[in-house]
Amino acid sequence: MSHIVHDLIARGEARVVDQPASAPVRHQVEVDRNFGLPTVFYAVMAACYVGFLVITVTAFASPLLIVPMAVIGLFLVMFFGIPTVWTRFRGNVSSPETLGEFEVKGIMTNTGPLRPRDAAIQMLILPVLLVLWGLAVVIIAAIVA
Repeated sequence: MSHIVHDLIARGEARVVDQPASAPVRHQVEVDRNFGLPTVFYAVMAACYVGFLVITVTAFASPLLIVPMAVIGLFLVMFFGIPTVWTRFRGNVSSPETLGEFEVKGIMTNTGPLRPRDAAIQMLILPVLLVLWGLAVVIIAAIVA
């Protein structure tokens, strides 16, 4: 693209003008650090992961598991803390959708629009199954012991 401009300038066909002093700075990309889903879904997902951690920590309490459980807890803090901080950076003018807006519009994905129910199922199925799996493991361990 730039070589075309340079050719026009070299041939004298381009008109180069100074930028007006009052012109605002224009960014080509709008800053949107929002993930397009209501905050409730992230809270439920975080609650499921923390619930799994609490279930396993209380059921298999052992001094040998302090380090692995602390590492898992640290990863959970990073997994939910970094995006939370990222959405609050300066210049982010977007805000998360409310649950009502999400119910009306749904969400646009790479393969097309997705209904709200389907998006909620896709987002929350793994965390919910993880909690159920943790409960199943605890029940099996209680029966075997």
